[in-house]
Amino acid sequence: MSSEENVLSKSHNPETGLVAVVTGAGGGIGRAACLKLSESGFKIVAVDFNTSSGEETVNLISEHGGEGLFLQADVTKEEDVERYTKATVEAYGRIDVFFNNAGVLQKFSLLENLETTEFDRVMNVNVRGSFLGLKKVLAIMNAQGFGSIINTASTAGIRAEHSMSAYTASKHAVIGLTKAAAIEYVRKGIRVNAICPGGVDTALTQSVPMMMQESGYTPEEFPNMRIGRFAEPSEIAEMVDFLASDKSRYITGSIIAVDGGLTL
Repeated sequence: MSSEENVLSKSHNPETGLVAVVTGAGGGIGRAACLKLSESGFKIVAVDFNTSSGEETVNLISEHGGEGLFLQADVTKEEDVERYTKATVEAYGRIDVFFNNAGVLQKFSLLENLETTEFDRVMNVNVRGSFLGLKKVLAIMNAQGFGSIINTASTAGIRAEHSMSAYTASKHAVIGLTKAAAIEYVRKGIRVNAICPGGVDTALTQSVPMMMQESGYTPEEFPNMRIGRFAEPSEIAEMVDFLASDKSRYITGSIIAVDGGLTL
């Protein structure tokens, strides 16, 4: 058995107990991923800014026979990210999987009308939050010699989205961070990939029509769900679960569209 295979076997030995950290765990894709990973045998550390929704996710995990804990955190604050990563290691001794998922949409606006404060808000959560999560978790995974990281980008990271310049820029940045981390840690037993959901039926995307109405503009290509519907969060969670598992052990640095053909 090669050194790489030894690392993989070590990272996914059921006797040691697998541990997954999920940010943005209070709803939507994050909650669905928590439930799916729990079903696959992971102990879940659910991280969210909203305490009530985060605790609800952990309660759902428990109701389905899984194990998890909730940690409240603002992913844009380095001290909060340091706290939830340290608390995970103190509780479980390791981090096998990190679903770096927390993010926000922007208010629809042409670039010339985009408020600087709105640009900063979106970049702060989507880019700084992703960076800080990577920074702290990679250090832990590098020390332990294994791990899988899945970042949530977007179809807006592959192409531009009309009236969403800040969001588009932020998700392109997440893809850049994913590729950079993947190549830096490719020989260290750590895989880093990104998923790019298109339209997903979550509370976040349900707010889009109202945001468009408030902006006074609806892009002519919206909605353009080629498959005929939005994705269910559970369908995105299936890809997260795959990338978390040894079934994807030869995949790193990949940017995977889970978008019903939206970007075709």
